[in-house]
Amino acid sequence: MAVIIIISVFVLGYLGIAFEHPLRLNKAASALITGVLCWTVYVLQSSDPHLASEELVDHLGEISSILFFLMGAMTIVELIDSHGGFNIITQRITTKSTVKLLWIVTVLTFFLSALLDNLTTSIVMVSLCSRILKEKEDRLWFAGMIIIAANAGGAWSPLGDVTTTMLWIGGQISALNIMKVLILPSLVVCILPALIMSLRFRSKKFNSAPQKNGTEKEKRDGKIILYLGVSLLIFVPIFKTITHLPPFMGMLLSLGLIWVVVAFLHKKKPAEEVKQYSVAHALQRIDTQSILFFLGILLAITALQSIGILNSLATFLTGTLKNNYLVGTALGLLSAIVDNVPLVAASQGMFHLSEFPMDHPFWEFIALTTGTGGSAIIIGSAAGVAIMGIERVDFMWYLKKISWLALIGFAAGILVYLLQLRLF
Repeated sequence: MAVIIIISVFVLGYLGIAFEHPLRLNKAASALITGVLCWTVYVLQSSDPHLASEELVDHLGEISSILFFLMGAMTIVELIDSHGGFNIITQRITTKSTVKLLWIVTVLTFFLSALLDNLTTSIVMVSLCSRILKEKEDRLWFAGMIIIAANAGGAWSPLGDVTTTMLWIGGQISALNIMKVLILPSLVVCILPALIMSLRFRSKKFNSAPQKNGTEKEKRDGKIILYLGVSLLIFVPIFKTITHLPPFMGMLLSLGLIWVVVAFLHKKKPAEEVKQYSVAHALQRIDTQSILFFLGILLAITALQSIGILNSLATFLTGTLKNNYLVGTALGLLSAIVDNVPLVAASQGMFHLSEFPMDHPFWEFIALTTGTGGSAIIIGSAAGVAIMGIERVDFMWYLKKISWLALIGFAAGILVYLLQLRLF
């Protein structure tokens, strides 16, 4: 009976998340209610509530490590943005060819999302395109390509996508190996749609809007924070490798270091002027609603894991599909409909490290498919949802114009990964 109630609560919660806009209710609220109610039912039905509560505390330790990691990364990115660090990148784009711009945006999005994260990168790049491109239709096509490139770039880096970060923190993958193994398949996921889209913009030109220039001091500060921020984000996996401490410890150290530098840069300025550049201001600007959403949904998933639902689902999937790569492909396609965060959390609960140890091809494949499958539908990824709001991209327009490109890239990436696995 408890299993049926928890599944019912989870499904209702998911419907609340899926119909966030019609209900005018932020998905974080639905996720938090779902997570707490699932654990409440689990504890109440348990023969030993004290033991069940200890289980919750154990799971909360793992969840907190993900949330602290994300908060640190988001704050560093906000500091770069508040200092105009991203303008240094955008001001270097001088081409008038739409095809060249498409490739510049695609490549920048792919590699920036690996260094920063796909959500932040997609927001930065779509904002850039909105300043450069005047035609709405062109901006929509570029927005679609940014979603594909951001999700592909995030899949091969432990910093680039929440799901890859979760697998890294969970011990399913190591940072260096996932980058080495998935960079080629991820590139294919990105490049093939870009090649097809390039045909649409052949010989087309555009007139870019003039860029704003800051003072020399502001430019210098922007460069310092950009280079330092990116370096500190790259430092996180190195710190984990050397110390064997959890990744969030390296991220918190990086945040502390950039905090000191920011304070030093602005120590002689008036308090009111310093405020907009401060870490406190950056913390106010980070997407705390997303943090709370991840908390709620991960709580719900751990409740499903604790009561044994995920093990049953794993048995069903492996018994029905009878192939690990079909299971991974199914999870990837599901991530276009259902958020990939709970899907990866579910796979971590369904398939154990005793069966699939660190850097097993199954985990690499899961990182690839769940990271890139969300591009097939605009609401299938955080990057897609963000761009949908910024550029007012119509759901059906994306489904007709972009989804097939994303699916071609998704299928090609899987084929390249499997070929690479067979050869090497």
